[in-house]
Amino acid sequence: MSGLDLLLTLLALPVLAAAAYLAGLALMARHRPPPPAGSGPRFDVIVPAHDEERGVGATVRSLLAVDYPGDLFRVVVVADNCGDRTAEAAAAAGARVLVRQNPGRRGKGYALAFAFDELGREAFADAFVVVDADSLVSANLLGAFAARLQAGALALQADYGVRNREASWRTRLLHVAFTLFHGVRSRGREALSLSCGLRGNGMAFAHDLLRRVPYDAFSVVEDLEYGLRLGLAGVAVRYVGEASVVGEMAAAERASRPQRSRWESGRRALARQHGVPLLVRAIRERSALLLDLALDLLVPPFAPLVLVTLLGLIVSASGVAYGLGTTTAVVAWTASALALSLYLARGWRDAGAGWRGLRDLVYVPGFILWKLRLARLEAGTSKRWVRTPRETPAGGRAPD
Repeated sequence: MSGLDLLLTLLALPVLAAAAYLAGLALMARHRPPPPAGSGPRFDVIVPAHDEERGVGATVRSLLAVDYPGDLFRVVVVADNCGDRTAEAAAAAGARVLVRQNPGRRGKGYALAFAFDELGREAFADAFVVVDADSLVSANLLGAFAARLQAGALALQADYGVRNREASWRTRLLHVAFTLFHGVRSRGREALSLSCGLRGNGMAFAHDLLRRVPYDAFSVVEDLEYGLRLGLAGVAVRYVGEASVVGEMAAAERASRPQRSRWESGRRALARQHGVPLLVRAIRERSALLLDLALDLLVPPFAPLVLVTLLGLIVSASGVAYGLGTTTAVVAWTASALALSLYLARGWRDAGAGWRGLRDLVYVPGFILWKLRLARLEAGTSKRWVRTPRETPAGGRAPD
């Protein structure tokens, strides 16, 4: 093996490990028959809202229409530091409204902690559900959650998809990306009895769990942060794939940039802070649950993995062409490319993207460059709770 071949092979190994991890989850991502819907637990469905006057009414009406006994759940909107008529719109749609004004402690995490505290003292709910104010839910949401709670689960995550998937090529690609990240990975983890993690929208927590592990996560990725806290407490988040929430995504690049940049920068910060210590603890305690949570943090996003793999494959293949003996590196980078292709193919199939989805692949290079450009915007990204501009009419339609 030449020195160049060794170098390129060593560079390929971490990328290959990440790709193999994703491919492994894709292979394990089986669709299992769901348990029969339950009924009995009482729910407070909390809708944290900041300046959501335009769309919160549709969300409230979607929640009130779920197939669950009306006396066993309440819909509560937290109008958090709003400068518009979010509270009035939510009340008109039939929700109970909690108004919170605290500009110094502004963000979704603070709104949720406030609601859990206020509603917890009333002792009505056995569990709390969190749904974003731009979302619609499937009719079976609470029944599916009830079945898992009655089986002993403490933390739950419904499938989270894109409400306006046909708005543009960007939202169609986001639909495939959500299917990969929220669906394929979650089903793979569920099959392995791991934690599917929290996605911020369509979450549910048993009241007893919140007493034991208080919701004190206040970063821009408070869902991911709290999911790590649950893992460290030995609690796995169960995936409820038969129920769904769909949230509205920005269709235009300018509108979507701050939303995605906030999320990407928050995730990177959490990975830097917790990734390696969590990996060390997982190895020390021989915990598959913690190991998977660490890998989920440390594995780079799909777009950079694809770009690095293509570059590695081009360089190593060029080495072979010029007689530099980089054959082993070609094998390693090719294996990485095949693993990533398997992962992507599973997401494309499960997303039902069809031939139109294949046509949208022409936008993938631009989509990857856009995702990479977000890293350069991190320093100027606002950490405040800022409503993302959206294009979909407020009415929308519920998921099937």
